[in-house]
Amino acid sequence: MAENGEEKLLAVARHIAKTLGHNDNMADDILQIFSNFDGRFSREKLASDDEDRPRSCAALELTLKSLDRQISQYIAADHPIWSDSADSSAFLDSIDELIATIRDWTPLAVDKSVGVCLARAEDLMQQAMFRLEDEFRSLVERGGESLELSRAYRGESNGNLSFDSGDDEEEEEMIGNGEDHQIPTAQPIGDYDIVIDALPSGTINDLHEIAKRMVTAGFGKECAHVYSSCRREFLEESLSRLGLQKLSIEEVQKTPWQDLEDEIERWIKSANVALRILFPSERRLCDRVFYGLSSAADLSFMEVCRGSTIQILNFADAVAIGSRSPERLFKILDVFESLRDLMPEFESVFSDHYCLFLRNEAMTIWKRLGEAIRGIFMELENLISRDPAKTAVPGGGLHPITRYVMNYLRAACRSRQTLEQVFEDGTAVSHQPKVDDRASSSMSVQMAWIMELLESNLEAKSKIYRDSALSNVFMMNNSRYIVQKVKDSELGSLLGDDWIRKHTAKVRQYHVNYQRSSWNKVLGVLKLESGSLAPNVAVKSMKEKLKLFNIYFDEICKTQSNWVVFDDQLRDELRITLAKILLPAYQNFIGRFQNVPEIGRHDKYIKYANEDIEAKINDLFRGSRGSAGAGRK
Repeated sequence: MAENGEEKLLAVARHIAKTLGHNDNMADDILQIFSNFDGRFSREKLASDDEDRPRSCAALELTLKSLDRQISQYIAADHPIWSDSADSSAFLDSIDELIATIRDWTPLAVDKSVGVCLARAEDLMQQAMFRLEDEFRSLVERGGESLELSRAYRGESNGNLSFDSGDDEEEEEMIGNGEDHQIPTAQPIGDYDIVIDALPSGTINDLHEIAKRMVTAGFGKECAHVYSSCRREFLEESLSRLGLQKLSIEEVQKTPWQDLEDEIERWIKSANVALRILFPSERRLCDRVFYGLSSAADLSFMEVCRGSTIQILNFADAVAIGSRSPERLFKILDVFESLRDLMPEFESVFSDHYCLFLRNEAMTIWKRLGEAIRGIFMELENLISRDPAKTAVPGGGLHPITRYVMNYLRAACRSRQTLEQVFEDGTAVSHQPKVDDRASSSMSVQMAWIMELLESNLEAKSKIYRDSALSNVFMMNNSRYIVQKVKDSELGSLLGDDWIRKHTAKVRQYHVNYQRSSWNKVLGVLKLESGSLAPNVAVKSMKEKLKLFNIYFDEICKTQSNWVVFDDQLRDELRITLAKILLPAYQNFIGRFQNVPEIGRHDKYIKYANEDIEAKINDLFRGSRGSAGAGRK
């Protein structure tokens, strides 16, 4: 071996001299320098290049024949080499020697005979690598069977993960410390701070030894590919057991919304388990298998997780680019929030350059979900603006659009923090109003704009009513409902106290307008003329006024008893106000009427006592049973 090493050293020196020397004299000078530097490089030895070349090639031939004999027996073996530790060690030792031989002799490949020998060595290396690939694949598959994840996510959305060990008597939580005996169990785990060891430690060590040889031999990509093809199947099966279907973007968009809501629930659970448990576990496994081989580890991890990650992201993307129908808001918010909360996991798990495109895609789709949410609010605006003013609500009650929009916004405000983030990222709309003339968040401006659209739409609908009093009752009902919903929710803090005061004042103004348009003519007939009238004229005038009062009062009570005021407090306020202005005027008129002796029998003309008037007022705004039962939900 020492003699063989010296021959290689001399051959290298000759090669350097021939390469650097542009002519024979320069080459001789370089050889002389080598000779002066080290006695082993004597002119006699260095000059014997042609005589020693056959001996050098013979030594390489001898080494290759020995390695070919050792390696070929394992290549041709019909049983797994790693089923016997002695065989696997011997096979790896032979591959190590072959790698070293190729490395040492490659500088001499300019020699034709050495080049031929190295070509044979490379061919032998390739055959050895093919067998190593098979052994690598077999180890991964066998190891996966011994630690197979047999039952995935189940239960509520609190993140509990359940596994099944297949052993009803013994359950233990797997935290992934690398011990071979630990397997996934059926005990729920309360958070995502766990790691799954999907392969036994012994198998991981064997895989690492194979990976080192394949990477050193220049077969790193092939090793990464065979590894990822096996582990990819594990991830895909795990996601399938989590309930996540393989759906294309087109299939997601064609799925009925009710079914898609269930799919979204499964997606949220699957995405959390994948990003917080499965992918980190795969990252850990890659780092152990390819320890010290960072490029191969990063490439393998990307290839393992790429398909499953794209499956997860494609579903979110399909939701984002789907219909902007307002009822989809809340589930899309769930997807947006889930992806937002998982962005730190995307950043940490997919931190290498191979996975950069996955991080970027996740960020792009998350932003697209934000665009979808803003688009839904634009669609809500369109829905309000386009809602036609065709049919009047019976009795001036709550319009369905008022109830729908206010309950929708109240529900949306439960995700205020998320919506603030979404609207801040969006573009401000120039036509949106200010809120309280103060610095307002984008969400406050958005809510104020929707309130303005709703109010304009209701004003247009109020014009359907021919009776101006009923038109005011309609606006009073709907405005009161809006104010109450704002005060009782996050909308109040978004729109501000000034907004609430302004719209509360509007409700009072509708109240005043109603009184004027409905009761002023009744109060007008109860007014007594000032100045002196002839007795017969005064008697005739008072009889006529009382007659008109009875007619007007009857008509109004008959009509307005079917009108609707949903809010109990508002209804009581209306009745009390009417009683305060009507009863004193009526009592005063009747008192004067009864003091006129020329009238004769007064009871012949007086239809209502004070108690009757009050009872009639208390019977107003009861509405029909159906409309009254609609409530203020």
